[in-house]
Amino acid sequence: MEITLRSIATTGNSRKEAIDDNWGDITSEITLEPHIPSEAFEGIESFSHLEIIFYFDKVDDTKVVFSGHPRGNPDYPLMGIFCQRKKDRPNKIGLCTVQLLARNGRSIKVKGLDAIDGTPVLDIKPVFKEFLPSKEVLQPEWVSDLMKNYW
Repeated sequence: MEITLRSIATTGNSRKEAIDDNWGDITSEITLEPHIPSEAFEGIESFSHLEIIFYFDKVDDTKVVFSGHPRGNPDYPLMGIFCQRKKDRPNKIGLCTVQLLARNGRSIKVKGLDAIDGTPVLDIKPVFKEFLPSKEVLQPEWVSDLMKNYW
């Protein structure tokens, strides 16, 4: 099945290239596209965190992978793409939980979005405590090593 989506917003920030680490100090402005009315942000200020769903529009279709060593590091185990969060995915969809810093009309300012400048946003959802895991989150040891400089 083929699905067609239209971006609802665009990101703006200082990160021009998809570099794996040091996203912690990046703040982004997410601005609604002209076809989305500003009331779509009505009440968003009452949430501290949002989930941003975005499209890796700069990923070359020939670079999409289905398995590999995370970040190409042979010290990490061979893992399927659905066990990784890399951009070279079959549908090129990214997901990130961010802190909402402010709203200014048709734009919101967020911290913790690992999307480069100009990235199309597909959807924005508020973080509800009730949707967070109720049990301990488990992950392999290599993930902590891989993420040590990410934020």
